[in-house]
Amino acid sequence: MAAIANETCRGRGRPQIRADEATLGLIVQAAREEFQANGYVGATICAMAQRAGVSTKTLYRLTPNKADLFKSVVSEKIERFIIAFDEEAIVAPDMESALVRILIAYGHLTLELESTAIIRLVLSECDRFPEIAEAFFVDAMGFVAEAMARWLKEQCRKGLLELEDPYLAAGALRGMMIMEPQRAVMLGQRAAPDADEIAARAKRCAALFLKGCIN
Repeated sequence: MAAIANETCRGRGRPQIRADEATLGLIVQAAREEFQANGYVGATICAMAQRAGVSTKTLYRLTPNKADLFKSVVSEKIERFIIAFDEEAIVAPDMESALVRILIAYGHLTLELESTAIIRLVLSECDRFPEIAEAFFVDAMGFVAEAMARWLKEQCRKGLLELEDPYLAAGALRGMMIMEPQRAVMLGQRAAPDADEIAARAKRCAALFLKGCIN
């Protein structure tokens, strides 16, 4: 609340204390927390501004509406995955190690509690707010699917894998990695897997996948 007061009381002629990019990062984090706490309908711009410590005027200047904020929440999470995806694939000593590391990054992206909360939100609100379903399907699922298929296609180009359809194979690989534990978590039958479980599952899935398609 002190941050809000400081912003409100700051003279018009004084320069900004914080860059817009940093402020937008705070707003996206606040939106993530607000969506998780109150759902899409219950989340309000005013509450997000309060969480971020900015005025509603500043929030609207940097992001125009709640739908765009939801897209930013999804996109920020996907950007972190893509960075991890690229780094893990590049530094891995061999193809199997790269695939294991990629699956670990994907497991953290999809199986963490925050991700489960986002998926629940989309499923519960998609009928009334199709824009959030579209944002999740295109910006999250579509982007990840494309990245993994592109990597598999590159392994085929190198002659390391033999796949008729890298995009179909990428879908099967993603499902094998997360479908069972994700459904159990979504249905409240178990806790979200920890880092050790995600790593162990990634190793098993990578080994099983490669047995069927390694050249």
